[in-house]
Amino acid sequence: MSAAVLTFTDRGIYCPAGDFHIDPWRPVDRALITHGHADHARPGHGAYLATEPAAPVIRHRLGEIALDTIRFGERRRIGGATVSFHPAGHIPGSAQIRVEVGGDIWVVSGDYKLAPDGLCEAFEPVRCHAFITECTFGLPVFTWRPQQEIAAEINGWWAANAAAGRASILGAYSLGKAQRLLALLDPEIGPILTHGAVENTNAVLRSQGYALPETRHATPDLDVKAHPGAMVIAPPSALGSTWARRFGRAATGMASGWMRLRGVRRRRGADRGFVLSDHADWGELHTAIRETGAEKVFATHGYTEIFSRWLATQGYDAQVVPTEFGGEEDESAISGEDAA
Repeated sequence: MSAAVLTFTDRGIYCPAGDFHIDPWRPVDRALITHGHADHARPGHGAYLATEPAAPVIRHRLGEIALDTIRFGERRRIGGATVSFHPAGHIPGSAQIRVEVGGDIWVVSGDYKLAPDGLCEAFEPVRCHAFITECTFGLPVFTWRPQQEIAAEINGWWAANAAAGRASILGAYSLGKAQRLLALLDPEIGPILTHGAVENTNAVLRSQGYALPETRHATPDLDVKAHPGAMVIAPPSALGSTWARRFGRAATGMASGWMRLRGVRRRRGADRGFVLSDHADWGELHTAIRETGAEKVFATHGYTEIFSRWLATQGYDAQVVPTEFGGEEDESAISGEDAA
């Protein structure tokens, strides 16, 4: 192949031929954004490009910005590069970004998962020469059970708590995970209440046509006693807070891929952990990489050193790329920060 299609700078992933960055973490003139989580869509850029379904949430989070949109699969020429956005399956509107220069094709995955969740656009493999992949859960211990099994566990937990006269407070990131959980809940069990950060995001996604069950914003003046046995969806940072204590004798849970590790649930102070992630597990990472046909793989945010060494044993030209991604569902988020 010729000169690198993408390079790695102190501002982020850069395309010299198109003079743009992908998910930059410092202000740049032109930013292509994979999705709306705060570690990928940051303020301060001159111009933004994102998918049509990702744009409303990005505007909601960043305010008045110069944001252009592109349809999934649409090809657009930017300088000497041709770009297109393809579903990543991570959260609604999330994309992988394909960049082609002189016949060389590189793909930036952003964050992704392969298993369809029934809410966001399903992951589509994109053939390329070089693949830049996350590996948040790049260890063999991280394997996800089928979503329907986790949904049954959560609904069973909620029903048991409701029967005992307790509310159920479930920690979930306000963009993506919260809405995925809402779509899995059985509204026949009881009322569903939401923290403001979750409900505001719900409103944006509902306006786009994403199907979510009826919820009620748990405002300060809401009479929680009038909603016995409720399911309450809140950011992880709200667990154990004054806001959560208003629900009285409540059971608490946390939904995250990190619940696969012993000790993490205890550190979060939750009664119950549910292993549910919007990132690829160990097997999905390998499947995604294999289906790209890429010979060169760059590992970013996660177990990068271990994962890249394993890829090298499988015959890939694998390298580690330091980035400032990883705020959603990483260790700092589990320790208390709602980075999503």
